[in-house]
Amino acid sequence: MRKNARETFHSAKGHGPKPHFDRRKAPEEWVYGLNPVLEAVRSGREVKAVFLSSGRRDKVSELEAEISSRGIKINKADNLFFDSRFAKGHQGIAALVAPPKYTDMEDLLVMPSEKGETPLFLILDCIEDPRNFGAILRVADAGGVHGVVIQAYRSASLSPEAVKASAGASEYIPVTIVPNIKHAMREMKESGIIIAGAEASSEGRIWDADLSGPLAVVIGSEGHGLRRTVKEECDMLVSLPMKGMVNSLNASVATGIIIFEIMRQRMRRMTS
Repeated sequence: MRKNARETFHSAKGHGPKPHFDRRKAPEEWVYGLNPVLEAVRSGREVKAVFLSSGRRDKVSELEAEISSRGIKINKADNLFFDSRFAKGHQGIAALVAPPKYTDMEDLLVMPSEKGETPLFLILDCIEDPRNFGAILRVADAGGVHGVVIQAYRSASLSPEAVKASAGASEYIPVTIVPNIKHAMREMKESGIIIAGAEASSEGRIWDADLSGPLAVVIGSEGHGLRRTVKEECDMLVSLPMKGMVNSLNASVATGIIIFEIMRQRMRRMTS
């Protein structure tokens, strides 16, 4: 009989204290861009101050009303303030916020059952580009993913750049950091979750696989795909057939196609 998520986690605890990975380096950090700032405010994240460009004209009243209604101070600043601190795309708005909180593996695994839903997770194998990571979080939010697992090294984190690329989705998608994603994959399998690796060279096509059950999808790095040892831990490998001359897709684009194929299969199963 398979153990449930909490039983698996607590039995593993007998091997020693649970490691804790905390990438926070300061008591506060910046979030910039219209959607990231608004979603940080709306999600209940601790927002210490908002800075708004004195030259911004569009959506100012709506913006100020949303922020002020929550008792958050709005500071006016000139363009130099933003241009000297942030990359392109700051849109004349930034906020000083509490650092992001990561979710423990124990809590992540029980989230689907608490919602009465079939588990769907993403595991990222060394995705290092923060923009790709942010875009994947945006896809995860849109596609009903319950959480994303990343490794403690050689992977992008919830940096301001990743938060900007997520368009605010990072405020709603739980992210778990583990020392080794292969160990996380084994924990998931002990909890009855099938592990599907996205592998371009696989002969198994995405729409021929049954993806309607409890599932975790592993996405490989931008340049190298899945590592050999990670592929060996997968229960199945799936690919996206392509006809073009360039036989690869951006990691976030491939993730989007896979996640929405999973959604399609699950919706069809519910209505059949």
